[in-house]
Amino acid sequence: MNDHAISLVRESFDLVTPITPQAAALFYANLFEADPQLKPLFKGDMVVQGHSLMQILELAVNMLDQPHVLVPALQDLGRHAGYGALDHHDDTVGGALLKSLRRGLGAPWAPEVEEAWAEVYGVLAGTMKEAAEVPA
Repeated sequence: MNDHAISLVRESFDLVTPITPQAAALFYANLFEADPQLKPLFKGDMVVQGHSLMQILELAVNMLDQPHVLVPALQDLGRHAGYGALDHHDDTVGGALLKSLRRGLGAPWAPEVEEAWAEVYGVLAGTMKEAAEVPA
């Protein structure tokens, strides 16, 4: 991930921050539309779940240029992610994230921004996935 990609992700996420509840709701709507079988994996209050999602995403975006801090945090999340998600869900989640950002941001969204987010999501998901595969 280069500095330009990090900058694009941060600038676009700054536009999401004022609308985090709506962004989270849009993400889950897109996720469950893409794969309705994922819905039972999410127990409890979806507003609380959405808030947690946005906090984790914000934390990750803020630490993109600090891999020495970000990678261990993602690995910890990956090791404790025993919620029933499967490898093929990574693509579904990534697609729902990009679709949500594209719809939520509208005009500021550009192919270059989408590429940066896709790269960031790939790194985040890949790091968590690798950690989940390591025996405890």
